[in-house]
Amino acid sequence: MLRRHTISFYHAFSGLIYALSTQPNFLIHITLSFLVIFAGIFFSISRLEWLVIVSAIIFGLIVELINTAIESAVDLISDRYHLNAKIAKDVAASAMLIYAIGAVIIASIIFVPKLWPSI
Repeated sequence: MLRRHTISFYHAFSGLIYALSTQPNFLIHITLSFLVIFAGIFFSISRLEWLVIVSAIIFGLIVELINTAIESAVDLISDRYHLNAKIAKDVAASAMLIYAIGAVIIASIIFVPKLWPSI
C-alpha cells in the first residue's frame, strides 16, 4: 500500500517538474506568485487577505496544470489540425484567462488601497 502511494507521489512530482521545465506560463505564474507573496509580507496583509492570496495562487497553479494536461492529451490523440482539438485547447486556455482576470481583480482589491490609501 505504501509503495503505491510512493509511486503516485513520484508521478505527481514528475508532472510538476514537467510543467516547470516546459511551460513558460507556469513559470510566469510562479514568478508572479512570489512577487505577490513579497508584497503581502511588505504590506503586512491580514490573515483573511493571506487566505485569499494563497487560495488564488494555488487555484491558478492547478488551472495551469489542468490546461497543460488537456493540451498534452489533445496532442497525443492527433498531431494534425482538427477543429475539435482547437476548441478543446482554446477552452482550456480560456479557463486560465478567466482565472488570470480574477487574480488581477483580487490583487487589486487587496493591494491598491495599500498603495494609495486615499482610494
